[in-house]
Amino acid sequence: MDTVSTPGSDDYRDSFSSINERPVDDISLEFFYKPHTITLLAVSIAAVIHTAFVRDELNIQDNIWSGICCVVFFFLIISVLTFPNGPFTRPHPAVWRIVFGMSVLYLLALLFLLFQNYSTVYDIMYWIDPELRNFHIDMEKEYAVNCNDLSIIWSRLDVYAWGHFLGWMFKAILFRHAGLLWAISIMWEITEIAFAHLLPNFLECWWDSIILDVLLCNGFGIWCGLKICKALEMREYKWVSIRDISSTTGKIKRAILQFTPVQWTPVRWLDPNCTYMRFFALSQLVVFWQISELNTFFLKHIFEMPPSHPLVIARLVLIGVIVAPSIRQYYTYITDPNCKRVGTQCWVYGAIMVTESMLCIKNGKELFGQTHVSNVVVWLVIQILVSVACVYGVVLYDGYFKVIVNKVLKPKSLSTSSAKKDN
Repeated sequence: MDTVSTPGSDDYRDSFSSINERPVDDISLEFFYKPHTITLLAVSIAAVIHTAFVRDELNIQDNIWSGICCVVFFFLIISVLTFPNGPFTRPHPAVWRIVFGMSVLYLLALLFLLFQNYSTVYDIMYWIDPELRNFHIDMEKEYAVNCNDLSIIWSRLDVYAWGHFLGWMFKAILFRHAGLLWAISIMWEITEIAFAHLLPNFLECWWDSIILDVLLCNGFGIWCGLKICKALEMREYKWVSIRDISSTTGKIKRAILQFTPVQWTPVRWLDPNCTYMRFFALSQLVVFWQISELNTFFLKHIFEMPPSHPLVIARLVLIGVIVAPSIRQYYTYITDPNCKRVGTQCWVYGAIMVTESMLCIKNGKELFGQTHVSNVVVWLVIQILVSVACVYGVVLYDGYFKVIVNKVLKPKSLSTSSAKKDN
């Protein structure tokens, strides 16, 4: 008789806890994993007392900034003590608790900004960095000029090109599926065309869009990322305690390896027998990813920040770190029938994505007033159709073409092995 997982069953708890509160296996140095709550409290209070009573209080802006930093500091301390680990335990669960705490702080900051008007948000940005007053979005580099002059190709390899390469290598490590990655890469170029009338830096030459972006930067990034995944998937993970290693070089090597995964789980987003709900969930992931990417450019454009500004870079790094456990939690949620809840980090990331979009729409009314509705409708239809076609193609490939290829190659391998035996 089949058993059904309920929220109180052991299978349900194990599936959800593996992505939301994963325990550390085979602890070798217990000191680093034992709770030190009293010590942490004493050190934190001592640091605050020293900072609060020693620092100069004449500058009100410095006082406000120091107070905000202290609030963030204590919130992250509380995150280490109370928040869930998430699906990862390397290099240490406390690192991922801090990441979760930073994501909550970022969400709270976005919600606060959502209830301010445009000028107030601008004043906050200027207070953080007064140099932003000297930058205007029309000062950004134009890419749709001199398209017939192929000698300027090398000059287009700027921060965006490196961002494309590194970003897609990171995405490949997260998704680990070539079909999905190429679909998202191609659809992003369609997204740029659809929103080019709102974001001028989306206007590109044909060779910039097809050759530099899709084939070179994105393609090479996807290839490198999948090669890293394959190497990690084929690697044999045998962890030895650092105390059991005698040589200094071995101890250093083991300490560095602490920043690598404890194991590498092969990802199988789809299989021939997957349900319609998983089909829909994966299509939804592809569309949501496009929206998250759009938020990056709309935030930068509406609030007028250069692409190399520390706030832009910090947000990209933070989102990248948040996405890693979020994708893992979402993958388990849609592929494991025993997991009935999405992980908390994934939930927070979804809230961040929606809040960023609302912040852009609320403060970019003048910009979005120029929207060509037909472009957006066509873009949305293409996104849905390509997402569904991509997912269906992956299912079809895994279900039929792989079987045919294996049947064709198997007799050859058998004949080769029999020939070797005869020799």
